[in-house]
Amino acid sequence: MRRKMPVPKFKSHPVEFDQHLLFPSNVYDLLPEDHDCFVYADIFQHLDTAELEATYHHRGQNAYHPRHIVSILIYAYSHGVFSSREIERRCRQDLAFMYIAQQHCPNFRVLSDFRKDHNEFFHGCFKQSVQLALELKMASLGHISLDGSKFKADSSKHKAMSYGRLKELEEALTTEIEELIERASRCDAEEDASYQNQSGYSVPDDLAFKQQRLEKIKAAKAALEAREEIQNPDQEIDDKKQISFADHDARIMGKKGDFDYSYNAQISVDEDHQIIVGQHVSQNANDLQEVEPALKALNEATDGQSVAKMSMDNGYCSGPNLKVLDEAKVDSYIATDRQEKAGKDDLASSDRKFVKADFSYLPEEDCFVCPAGERMISRGGNAAQKKNYRAASAVCSECAFQSRCSSSKKKAGREIRADEYESYRQAMNRKMEAAEAKAIYDRRKVIVEPAFGHIKNGGFRGFSLRGLKKVEGEFSLVCAAYNFKKMVKAALTGAVCLNDVKKAEYGV
Repeated sequence: MRRKMPVPKFKSHPVEFDQHLLFPSNVYDLLPEDHDCFVYADIFQHLDTAELEATYHHRGQNAYHPRHIVSILIYAYSHGVFSSREIERRCRQDLAFMYIAQQHCPNFRVLSDFRKDHNEFFHGCFKQSVQLALELKMASLGHISLDGSKFKADSSKHKAMSYGRLKELEEALTTEIEELIERASRCDAEEDASYQNQSGYSVPDDLAFKQQRLEKIKAAKAALEAREEIQNPDQEIDDKKQISFADHDARIMGKKGDFDYSYNAQISVDEDHQIIVGQHVSQNANDLQEVEPALKALNEATDGQSVAKMSMDNGYCSGPNLKVLDEAKVDSYIATDRQEKAGKDDLASSDRKFVKADFSYLPEEDCFVCPAGERMISRGGNAAQKKNYRAASAVCSECAFQSRCSSSKKKAGREIRADEYESYRQAMNRKMEAAEAKAIYDRRKVIVEPAFGHIKNGGFRGFSLRGLKKVEGEFSLVCAAYNFKKMVKAALTGAVCLNDVKKAEYGV
């Protein structure tokens, strides 16, 4: 006889699902007690929006409180939601978003316009996040690490044009428009007689389209000329220089064959809890000029508090950067070519090619000394105010390091170029030889690189706004959201206590 299998048992529907409760309940009780939205709401009470509130007028329809809007945006960005339409949908369907919004549901256009129109306010939000982190002892400015990363602009490399092509199209469109105007004038009398009040020719539509296109061409051409005047004054513009029609401020950036219109976002991160204490957005594809704006942004966000140590990778090892750090009296640690390419390898046992950092400079004799101990004498400067130093060809051809030092087929001696900043480079070379300096620099990658990792893995890979000013505002929002997320996590794990923080006006 077959044995009857037992019937599985399942949970029944709660009574509340099948019928209305006799007494109302708080819908937010459905959220876990340790849900992060409750901590976010407490932190958002510390946001000072007084300056923004003053811009609202007492007449007209009641507006959403700016604290509600910025709270929604920060919470959304910290949870990887960047589309204004998606944020609106979450405010209607997601209990956590509804709690942050206090059951308000701004239209996506309200959210989008607020994000576009208040970029300066987001700089203030970021500063407030830094000040709150300092008050919570989550940042001490003991060791700051600076780094940059490329984020895609809201533009396409296929919607761009070179300067030469812009000039050709401007001339061609101007000629076509003049012909259309002449043709339209000639046809007016004939059409009035034949069609009276009706039109039998599409010249006006063609003319409007071409005029609109010509205006875009002229605007892009003017923006490119203004940009080149700043970057390369009094120089003829190369016809290969390009500009994007969608975002004139974006620049072509990338590596390993992957190039697109982007911005170079820079962050200064504190060692203690990886709080971003300084940030700015650059249009430069490299980091050779980024220390000065980074120090300025750091000074503004921390109200001028001093930094004990600062580290950065080899991309920042340039004369202007080193000079700025020296004049600011910042204890800095930057990888030179030797540390970047050789690491801790011994110079004698390594098979790597020699780099400039392997050559010692003697300022009192104004010469370089090569790894083999030979002096390299100055051979004069060039138009760029650089001096060339070269050893005798006969000496270099007989040197045991010749294959690692010079790749010249003519067996010419190795040449070293130096400029007015050489003393700063040599000082950093000597400093980075110490074991203590190397240990401090080794901390750099675990301080700043995880911050960019969290931002990009959280979904933010490109900007939603166009133009440098608006992009700067959006990146301030991104960094503020990152900082608040760090604080919420610390509060949930018990690392900090938000009850100890008094509501204060940090000053936007």
